[in-house]
Amino acid sequence: MITFDKATQVFHLKNDRYSYVIQIERGKYLLHQYFGRPLHEFRGSALRPALDRANSPQPAAYENERTFSLDVVPQELSTNGHGDFRIPSLEVVLEDGTTVIELWYEGYEIKKGKPALEGLPALYAKDDEAETLEITLSDTKGRMKAILSYTVFEGDGVLTRSVRYVNTCKEAIRLENAASLSLDFPDHDFDRMSLYGGHASERNLERIRLMRGVMETGNTRGASSHQQSPFLALARPAAGELSGDVYGFSLVYSGSFRMATEVEQFGTTRVVIGINPDDFAWTLEPGESFQTPEVVISYSHDGLNGMSQAFHKAYRNHLLRGKYQHRVRPILVNNWEATYFDFDDEKLDNLAACAADLGMELMVLDDGWFGHRNDDNSSLGDWKVNLKKLPHGLEGVAESAHKRGLKFGLWFEPEMISVDSDLYRAHPDWALHVKDYPCSFGRHQLVLDVSRKDVQDYIVKSVSDILASGAIDYVKWDFNRHLTEAFSEGRAPEHQRETKHRFILGLYSVLERITQAFPDVLFESCSGGGGRFDAAMLYYMPQTWTSDDTDAVQRQRIQTGTSYAFPPITMGAHVSVTPNHQVGRVTPMQTRAFCAMMGCFGYEMDITRMSDAEKQQVRDHIALYKRLRPTIQLGTYTRLLSPFEGTKNETAWMFTSEDEKEVALFYFHDPDSTGAETLVGKTFYGDELMQEGINIDKINSDFTGYLWVLEKVG
Repeated sequence: MITFDKATQVFHLKNDRYSYVIQIERGKYLLHQYFGRPLHEFRGSALRPALDRANSPQPAAYENERTFSLDVVPQELSTNGHGDFRIPSLEVVLEDGTTVIELWYEGYEIKKGKPALEGLPALYAKDDEAETLEITLSDTKGRMKAILSYTVFEGDGVLTRSVRYVNTCKEAIRLENAASLSLDFPDHDFDRMSLYGGHASERNLERIRLMRGVMETGNTRGASSHQQSPFLALARPAAGELSGDVYGFSLVYSGSFRMATEVEQFGTTRVVIGINPDDFAWTLEPGESFQTPEVVISYSHDGLNGMSQAFHKAYRNHLLRGKYQHRVRPILVNNWEATYFDFDDEKLDNLAACAADLGMELMVLDDGWFGHRNDDNSSLGDWKVNLKKLPHGLEGVAESAHKRGLKFGLWFEPEMISVDSDLYRAHPDWALHVKDYPCSFGRHQLVLDVSRKDVQDYIVKSVSDILASGAIDYVKWDFNRHLTEAFSEGRAPEHQRETKHRFILGLYSVLERITQAFPDVLFESCSGGGGRFDAAMLYYMPQTWTSDDTDAVQRQRIQTGTSYAFPPITMGAHVSVTPNHQVGRVTPMQTRAFCAMMGCFGYEMDITRMSDAEKQQVRDHIALYKRLRPTIQLGTYTRLLSPFEGTKNETAWMFTSEDEKEVALFYFHDPDSTGAETLVGKTFYGDELMQEGINIDKINSDFTGYLWVLEKVG
């Protein structure tokens, strides 16, 4: 999969989905030469022309060679100060204030499998599933090295890229920008695609023409965020869902990030992805190293679905871990929209009884079970059960669920602290804060300084003490506000700009310790809904609550947008009451259920108050989902109609089983759209369905959803 030709100095990274070509230029410079459809062999048929670049500076050794400039060549790692005026992927400050460093090729190593990244989540692979190329660049003055890591996976349309920077001198080096990826394309004929949004409106698709100059998406919130997703795609203008060239980028990181593109004077495009350099710096002492997060890169000539399916396959097989990696997920009921903070043993017992009767498999107790928390003003950090509210403790609630054949789950928000808490009274210094300035509040709460080892240990112990009872089968791990006053008490001034990244590293350490200690617990990530839906969190928790907005119409957009990078099995999706609690919309039960069936199915409503007719409808939907669950969660997902395209207000999703013997096709329409023609009991050849499709007749009902299940016969 990875070869090196000594004669041409070419590294060829290849599988049956793509070729990625790197070439050593003049024994010094690491240049990107090709990325696209797989090649038999790279011989440089279309290398950049040797044009006069008199207005672009030449390196000292090539002063009279006006056709060679670092401002033009496609570099795999870009720095500033030597004539490349495009976005750099590495910026340093040396002890004497120098900001210029010169990294030249030193050597390489090809390894079987994929080495882990120290302190960071990343894709993994066995020795027979992948090969990894490590290329070392060294500073000409001996100050530092950069080890670029590339992994090619057998049969997958993705490769990964990260960098490890090492201080090899006797003085400290300050990193002020340490990106994970720099990739240059020879032209700019692309549409730029990103996922934007806000709380309860996550991951809306934006597709615009790639513009000259610099375009950025990202944030400095200390989380991957509701507002922008760590995802970027460059698509040829004619590329659609089923055809055309698309390049996708997904960052395996949960903190502040930047995804930048620059189209420069000669019409080429540079992509730089990694930790957001704003409010970031990292001091490397002699001998120390800094590992960047990993970027997963996808190439598809089968359009946007091809890109997404490559991400989905890679994440399911090489990112998700543990007991639930390839298992279907339980159907749950969460008590939040049913009771909010107002619950007791009796209400929860009734909820469990009703859930079991309807065919559900898991009951989740959300916020309000600990400390003296009856609203969102207190008790975060005090992970002790409120015995006034639950006299029999969590064991009593769990027993109520377990005796009815249900699993029992629990909500936590371990990274947060309330001022009105025993923890804050004992350790006010454990909250992120800046001395002599007031703290900013979000949802009446502060953020624990998870960059500190003592805080990490407290979180691990307090959560583990609850889970050690053996009564908890599922954990919903929430994170409801972003980082402000990101100052860590006791850390030296020159290290304060490391705090946000150290917070994320501390979080990963906590999650690794807890999830490995409790391998039978199903963990679901949450951040005020989908505010931390990223690949890194999926490494620890195999599913994420997609959004706090449970309206079926809004969810069509949110879930479709999420699907560009993440597989349906990672999406928590629930049926809620109507009128919807977030937007007040009234939608049919069937539409709400069909929309929620896209992912990890559940209910977020007071099921005990439903009519007998509604309960029967729920039973039918649950029975249907249990039948289709392997196809939906473990099969191949295809977007057929996107709510982000056209004017017909239509959405259609298709799921194909692993053995390709069953297809589940979901279709939704909003007002003034169209309805559906039934196919019940009919038999068709596949070529007719592919060429002619399914006829959709006019229907005058609002917010309707339909489902067809097609089975292979003969």
